[in-house]
Amino acid sequence: MGMSMFRSRGRTLAAGLAVVAIAAGAGLGAPTAAADPAALPIPATAPPVDQKVLTAFGNFIPAIIGSVATPDTHGQMNSDLLAQAKSLASATSVAAPQTTPLWNQLIGFLTNKTPAAGTGPSIPQGPHKPVIQQFLYPTIGVGCLPDGNSVGMALATAGPQEAPAPGPKVGQAGFVYTSLGTGPALRNNAAPLTLNWLNIDNGRTGSQPLLPNPKINATSGPGTFTAIANTGKGRVLAAIYGNVTTKTKGHPIGCTIVPTVGLAYV
Repeated sequence: MGMSMFRSRGRTLAAGLAVVAIAAGAGLGAPTAAADPAALPIPATAPPVDQKVLTAFGNFIPAIIGSVATPDTHGQMNSDLLAQAKSLASATSVAAPQTTPLWNQLIGFLTNKTPAAGTGPSIPQGPHKPVIQQFLYPTIGVGCLPDGNSVGMALATAGPQEAPAPGPKVGQAGFVYTSLGTGPALRNNAAPLTLNWLNIDNGRTGSQPLLPNPKINATSGPGTFTAIANTGKGRVLAAIYGNVTTKTKGHPIGCTIVPTVGLAYV
């Protein structure tokens, strides 16, 4: 699918995520409690990361974005491009069956305006616990640890909530990326960690850096980066990609993550 097809309000995001997809296809190769009382939960152990999942989604991000960002003559989601995305999903699921639930969730998200039963975000229990919406799959940071790669976890929260601090308001979304096993996050303007998002219901798009948060894991890690985006209400498709920089075992370490994709209801 050529980039000339991305002609609408989502053109900037489509181009950015196409670059992300190329990087994803080519690039594959004990956390402490957060200080913020309303901080998002961080897993105690790293979940397994499936190479086939990363490769499958990375290869077909342009088709997904094209189906969303290029409206038809009636201003609706382009049905031809959406059909192409479904076809790609079917072919990929045959080659990598473990991707089938993720593709189904993504296609459902793009074609329905409300969450389907059983597909909503998980809700941690207890006071001050935010409603979180995990990204579709964990990813890896290549060389984020002195002796190898780090597993990365990304999630979104819909305002109004207290986390990530200072908390998204109504019509905003908070985004969090955690590089498990690393030391505290460092700001690196030359090689940032980047968030691209598209609200497929109101047409808003945005691109912004995720930055170290002084209220979350700032002393001992793991490296946690956050952003709050003015998405407006609706369905938000987001991608996190780029570089992570942390102070791990006393030394700054910079590394590149394999892009990950998230779906959020705001």
